[in-house]
Amino acid sequence: MRVLVTGGAGYIGTTLVPKLLARGHEVRVLDRMFWGVPHYAGMPGVELVNADVRRMPEGILDGVDAVDHLAGFSNDPTSEYSPEANWQMNAVATETIAKLCCASGVKRFVFGSSCSLYDGVDRGEELLDEDSSLHPRGAYATSKRYSEQALMREAGSSFEPVILRQATVFGVSERMRFDLVVNSFVKDALVRQRLVLHGGGKMWRPLVSVKDLADAHIACLEAPSDAVAGETFNVVGENHQVRQLAEIVAAELVKLGKPVALEDGPLPNIVRNYRCTGAKIRERLDLKFPNSASVAVEELVATYGKTPIEQFGHPKFYNIAWMELLESSRPAYQAMPNIFEPVDDQA
Repeated sequence: MRVLVTGGAGYIGTTLVPKLLARGHEVRVLDRMFWGVPHYAGMPGVELVNADVRRMPEGILDGVDAVDHLAGFSNDPTSEYSPEANWQMNAVATETIAKLCCASGVKRFVFGSSCSLYDGVDRGEELLDEDSSLHPRGAYATSKRYSEQALMREAGSSFEPVILRQATVFGVSERMRFDLVVNSFVKDALVRQRLVLHGGGKMWRPLVSVKDLADAHIACLEAPSDAVAGETFNVVGENHQVRQLAEIVAAELVKLGKPVALEDGPLPNIVRNYRCTGAKIRERLDLKFPNSASVAVEELVATYGKTPIEQFGHPKFYNIAWMELLESSRPAYQAMPNIFEPVDDQA
């Protein structure tokens, strides 16, 4: 297939695109290239389009067989910083692309949604599946919920949305992030030799490796219609309490002779505590998620264990810090829309 991947130069996309290419697909990537030209540029079968998802270029779907939609704000801090821009990127743009697909005859549409839709109520030990009630809170989760509903309104024989409610992602990526819980713990352990566990770290988190998540996206792009069309899947590798994650990280650092202290801290203002099951997608598509948090921590430490401490402070590793830096140094004459400001003329 020829697959359009929006946001293909981001944390997930830089893992997904090479996997698609390795399976023989051609890939057209639409991305603002915030973090520079991705490492796979120049590989056979890939085309890069530097564009804003709020202004889809004419002809972007020409020759495209499927869309994998990852573009948009990817966490609460960036979404809350500019709720209106978040709404345009994460909600309106998704609806717009779906309508463009319907008009262009592009059937398969895989959408990166979020397990944060379950997060509005503390449900403790309950294991949530795709039929559990949703309680989105905040700009990010609310926009993702709207997108899901917009996609399902268009669903039919000529348009096949597949919604992936993604758990919190972790692991090494070519476009690395240290503002995700597992990655952040590894960074803090290396830099400070201590981890602060707010509320004792008893809160549950659903998690998935970036490698396993990319494989789930590919499986949904390639699957027959009767397996995935119009379906919603939780993409979850495992659930851990925050304290368990800290203990995994600390144990890995001990192997290097670097003890890490675990310290209890006060409860945050917003407590996120929920568990999700990913059994449906595993069983439906015969997927295995072999990259556990323990495996990823080992890889993260091997990759970044000798990184000079001062380099971990670079804003490129943190979504909102990097976007703020880009906007503060952005030429006023630049034609591309401001990242955090809404645009008037969406596609």
